[in-house]
Amino acid sequence: MENSEDMENTLSTASVEQTAGNSDLQFENVDINSFLETQEKSEYTPSEKVETFTKKQLDLLNQVLPVIARTDKEHYEIYINRIADLESMAASIARFPSLLERQELAGGTRTRATLIESMIKHHDDGDRILRLPSKAVLGKSLLVAKTHTLSDLAKFTKHLGSEFDSLSKAFDTETNLSMFSLLAEDVYLNLISDSTQPIEFRREWALSLLLLWEHWNDQTSENVAPVLQSVWTARRRLAPAFGTMMGTSELLLISMQMDDQWISFIKQRMGDDGVSQAMEEFLFGISTEQIQNLRTILKTQGIPAIGRDEVSKFLGEHVKADAGLDYRDFYSMYTVRRDNARARARMKLEGPHKTLEDYFIQFVTALNKEKQNNDTFAKS
Repeated sequence: MENSEDMENTLSTASVEQTAGNSDLQFENVDINSFLETQEKSEYTPSEKVETFTKKQLDLLNQVLPVIARTDKEHYEIYINRIADLESMAASIARFPSLLERQELAGGTRTRATLIESMIKHHDDGDRILRLPSKAVLGKSLLVAKTHTLSDLAKFTKHLGSEFDSLSKAFDTETNLSMFSLLAEDVYLNLISDSTQPIEFRREWALSLLLLWEHWNDQTSENVAPVLQSVWTARRRLAPAFGTMMGTSELLLISMQMDDQWISFIKQRMGDDGVSQAMEEFLFGISTEQIQNLRTILKTQGIPAIGRDEVSKFLGEHVKADAGLDYRDFYSMYTVRRDNARARARMKLEGPHKTLEDYFIQFVTALNKEKQNNDTFAKS
């Protein structure tokens, strides 16, 4: 079947042998066709295959599928059918014209350059779904379905035993990276539409977006994701005191173990009101308006600080300040911050007009551009 043949080209599935009294796992390469049922080929053969899984994700599937086949036949069939469905979606998406190559369409000639200029020109305040290429919309659906599948495998693998903890964590990491690809699409669209940014930056973000839509695997988001994930995890461990809000000590604790780009970002941009307010929203899980209101209430009542669980009581409304580490929580709270920032920008209100993710990727882009210019100057 087409699904089996596509996966066979890139996936060499491993079987797991575990001898009695010995917990060491040994992997042996076998044909993926032994895990996927044979089905009749489709008459259509796409000229360019859309990769459903990254090489890392395929390696993880190589390890876990044989184990599930041996321990739980019912769930094994469920996962094999799910993978086949994802491959089928990918084959359908591959039928749409590439976004990176010249195409003669009903509306005229479309090239990479014309797509980039169109994205820069059309940046309406409303929902841009009808401005997006069909391939981008379909690819996003595939990514969401794949993200849920990876998350489910992370949870299932966790219950296989302690020897599979590292495998479960690896699936968790891939789940989060897939979520960050969704988030990166939003960030690129936001930055492309910002007319205050240099045109060369906007074109670079537009190209990154085209590459993301074509492959749903973005290098920038892969580099940025671990940093933001670490900050997100740290925000829960810090249990910050609301009222004093983001003190210097909390920020230093977060930053100490981050990479050089994050430290440079903190040093150079935290003096900007928009950036510092966006950071507060990220860390505390409530809007700038709620933060200001809470500060006023606590100051009036002479209360120095409160915990996360008391925020709703003092604000007089339910707020989800204590989101968990689930990838859906992260993305959900990002979209709330994103929508609030867009509303402030549209109505010209005080407060951050971008999310922390916007500011950080914008900073990383400028940093990389400066490094490229310096390297070019050094060679000349």
